[in-house]
Amino acid sequence: MEHDTLRTFAEIAAEGRVSSAQARAGAPVAVRPGRMLALAAVGFALTFWAWALLSPLGATLREELSLTAVQQSLAVAVPVVVGSLGRIPVGALTDRVGARRMFPVVSALTIVPVLYLGHLADSFAEVLVGGFFLGLGGTTFAIGIPFVNAWFPPERRGLALGVFGMGMGGTAISAFTTVQLAEAVRRSFPFDLVAVVLAIYAVVAYLLLRDRPDRPVSSGSVLARTMATLRMPAALQLSLLYAVAFGGFVAFSVYLPTYLTTAYGLERSDAALRTAGFVVLAVVMRPVGGWLSDRYHPVPVLVAVYAVVAVLALVAALELTLIPIGTIAFLGMAAALGAGSGAVFALVARLVPPERVGAVTGIVGAAGGLGGFFPPLVMGLVYGTLDDYTLGFVLLAATAALSALFTATAVRKRALR
Repeated sequence: MEHDTLRTFAEIAAEGRVSSAQARAGAPVAVRPGRMLALAAVGFALTFWAWALLSPLGATLREELSLTAVQQSLAVAVPVVVGSLGRIPVGALTDRVGARRMFPVVSALTIVPVLYLGHLADSFAEVLVGGFFLGLGGTTFAIGIPFVNAWFPPERRGLALGVFGMGMGGTAISAFTTVQLAEAVRRSFPFDLVAVVLAIYAVVAYLLLRDRPDRPVSSGSVLARTMATLRMPAALQLSLLYAVAFGGFVAFSVYLPTYLTTAYGLERSDAALRTAGFVVLAVVMRPVGGWLSDRYHPVPVLVAVYAVVAVLALVAALELTLIPIGTIAFLGMAAALGAGSGAVFALVARLVPPERVGAVTGIVGAAGGLGGFFPPLVMGLVYGTLDDYTLGFVLLAATAALSALFTATAVRKRALR
C-alpha cells in the first residue's frame, strides 16, 4: 500500500505535458499539472498564513484592548466568516476568468489589510475592520480547487485536491511563528513579513501560473450561476459535510490557543505550538483522505471520520489530563477532520460537472468557513456563562454523530446513483 501511495504521488507530479494545440491556445508546452498544483498549493498556504494572523494574537489583543471573552472570539472569527462568504463570488469568478488572474489579484489585495492590522489598528473597532478585509485571504481556496480539478483526470483528483488542500497548513505557519516573531522582533514584524511574501507570490503567480487551455468556462452572470448552484441538492449536502469537517478544523485552529491557556493554564507560546501541531497533523491527513476516497469511496471515509470526531469530542469534554489523554483526543480529531476535508472534495469531483466546480467550491468552501465561525463564539459564550467548556464539546460530538448518520443515508444514496 505504501508503494502504491508513493507511485500515485509520483504520477501526479509527472502528469503529461499539454499538447502543441493547447500551447497555441495560450499555455506553453512545458506546463505540467504537477507544477501547477505546487504553485497553487503554495499560494493557498501563503494567503492562509495571512488569513490566520489574528488567531495566535487573540490573548494579546484581549490584554492590550481590554476585550471580553466574546469580543476576543469575535475579533479572531471575523476574518473567518468574511473569507468564507467571499468564496462564493470568488469561486464563480474563477470559473469565468481563471486562476491565473485571480491568484495574483487576491494575493496582492490581501497585503492592504495585513499592513493595516500590523501598523494602524489599535482599537477593537479597527481590528474588526482590518479583520473584515483580511478575510479576502481566505477566499483563495475557491480559486485553487477548480484550477487543480481542471488539470487532473477523475481517478487522480481526490489525491490532487488533497495535496492542494495541504495549503491550509498556512494556519500552522501562523501558529508557529506569529507570537514568537512578535515577541522576538516587534509586534508588527509578522505582518510585514507576510506582506512581503504575498507581494513576491503575486508576481510569481502572474508569471508562471497557467489555466488549462481547454478548461470548461461558465457563461452567464455570477449571480445567476450562484443561484443555480444553490438549487443543486448535491451542493447543499456537500456544504453540510464540509461545514463540519473543515469548519471543525478552522474552529480548533482559531480557538484552541485560547482554550488551552484558559482550561489548562498553558503559556501562550506553548498553546500556540500545540495548536500548530494540531494544524500540521490535519494538513498531512487531508491528502490521505483524498487518496482513501480515490481508492475506496468518499462515503465510507466520511462516515468513519465523523464517528471518530464524535467519540473523541466526548473524551475532550471530560477535561482529563492534557498529557496524554487530552493530547490524544485533540490529535485524533485533527487527523479525522483533515481526512474528512479531503474526502469531501473527492466527493465534489465525483458529483459536480467540471464547468460548475468553481461555483460549487465557493458555496461549499463558504459553508466550511462558516462552520468554523460559530464554534469559537459558542465556546466563548459557554465559558463566559458556565465557566466550563464541557457543553461545547458535547455539542460538537452530537453534530459529528448526526453528520455520520446523514452521510451513511442521504449522501450515500446520491453518491451511489
